[in-house]
Amino acid sequence: MTTMTMVGALNSGLRRALDDDDTVVLLGEDIGRLGGVFRVTDGLQRDFGPDRVMDAPLAEAGMMGLAVGLAYRGFRPVVEIQFDGFVYPALDQLVTQVARVHYRTGGAVRMPVTVRVPFGGGIGAVEHHSESPEAYFAHTPGLRVVTCANPQDAHTMIRQAIACDDPVVLLEPKRRYWVKGEVDEDLGDPLPLGRARVVVPGSDVTLAAYGPLVVTARDAALAAQDEGLSIEVVDLRSLSPVDLDTLEASVRKTGRLVVTHEAQRSGGLGAEIAASIVERCFDVLKAAPLRVTGFDVPYPAAKVEDHFLPDLDRLLDAVDQVMGRASSLTGWRAS
Repeated sequence: MTTMTMVGALNSGLRRALDDDDTVVLLGEDIGRLGGVFRVTDGLQRDFGPDRVMDAPLAEAGMMGLAVGLAYRGFRPVVEIQFDGFVYPALDQLVTQVARVHYRTGGAVRMPVTVRVPFGGGIGAVEHHSESPEAYFAHTPGLRVVTCANPQDAHTMIRQAIACDDPVVLLEPKRRYWVKGEVDEDLGDPLPLGRARVVVPGSDVTLAAYGPLVVTARDAALAAQDEGLSIEVVDLRSLSPVDLDTLEASVRKTGRLVVTHEAQRSGGLGAEIAASIVERCFDVLKAAPLRVTGFDVPYPAAKVEDHFLPDLDRLLDAVDQVMGRASSLTGWRAS
């Protein structure tokens, strides 16, 4: 076991993938000599050369189109989108080509393309640098969408995504990039790419989170213990497909569900997850599932982003509501 940041874990995973398979190539803006804006690819061009770690022009649609051509020729391209808000020019290629080629060709052609997207807020950035676009991808048949919440998953998931014959969008929570954790680079039996994980067991409420909010959900579970509440935290990990079996098992135990994500509320994954659980668990639900999300506005300026992002108080208020307790934050606020 080695202690790494999430950045270090991703770098290690990319290095192992490049070492293990000569068909793996990386492309993105400033990923070569600079090592990426967040230094995820630091040192990789030096060690593997510019033909395998390629600096691309500022043209996301072009990068994604090149990835399609590379996949047709037997390569496994890994495209870095520099920031979440820059992915939209690439949506045309992602939705109309990458996601559909396998279906369009009757299974004759695979698209083993991995798209790395730093996503989410909390870093005090300017516009287009703190988006949560996961619903666009999860709504697109043919794309796998996953997100990591800790360094071990970051290392494992990037290697699994690259090895997968399906196109995979890996969403990396940028405000957790420098959080440290233990990483086993030779993990013998990793959790499959599409599986959720119970990270905190509990019995009163299921709190489903993913990406940057898994840490916040764990903090909520710890804080709730002082009030005599037992929160089970489920890290969804996979957003398409969602591991509804694991989530259902948790809700059948607790009878209550709160879902949280940073993305805006309307049309978000929280609604899809809540509806699916109602369909599966209506007979055991003790309260209507609740969503704790961003608001239906464009991502705000950095100085007010803390009011937009779900936080400990909002999560615990939702827990109070599904428990039928007074819906006030008394006792939860630090001041």
